[in-house]
Amino acid sequence: MQLVVGRIGRAHGIRGDVSVEVRTDEPELRLGPGAVLLTDPASAGPLTVESGKVHSGRLLIRFAGVKDRNAAEALRGTMLIAEVDPEESPDDPDEYYDHQLIGLDVVLTDGTLIGELSEVVHLPYQDLLTVTRPDGSEVLVPFVEQIVPTIDLENQRAVITPPAGLIEPLESETDAGASPVSEASSVSEASSVSEASSVSEGDEESAGGAGRE
Repeated sequence: MQLVVGRIGRAHGIRGDVSVEVRTDEPELRLGPGAVLLTDPASAGPLTVESGKVHSGRLLIRFAGVKDRNAAEALRGTMLIAEVDPEESPDDPDEYYDHQLIGLDVVLTDGTLIGELSEVVHLPYQDLLTVTRPDGSEVLVPFVEQIVPTIDLENQRAVITPPAGLIEPLESETDAGASPVSEASSVSEASSVSEASSVSEGDEESAGGAGRE
């Protein structure tokens, strides 16, 4: 399975280093020295990691054969892709690869279907789960244990306990009641109560692992 593990940013210095936007929770494994990565566009690779270091909070990588700033700048925007065993799982039981989460049914504790988990958004402070609802709208759910207590890969579902106001009722649900305001209120109360690691590129998925805090 091909998974996106990073995106090359701007060149750094004059010796071929580039900054990399990391899209994996295991950069030391996926982006460590010796790692061979496919690329999108394919013409830019494959690229072999020669060395890497963290500088001012950013990962800087030097690829074999990229010797100067011009060559490094030419790689800007290139997606880095790793070959990963689809059966592989993170060591931490509370972490999941993005491809394990995408496609799960998102339900409340009473079994009410909220939607389908369509994307994992990796932010510096926490991961968010994008849930696509039956009407096509989307809602972002913080991937924290208090809100996403159960990830059931065997039954392909994620159980959530959202706080009031996080999940708005669908328009069809509000239309069913005499008062949209009171109906919304009752739905919120009923529903009150998330590595991989995707950013998809064609058939590729992000390898950014998602971990609950």
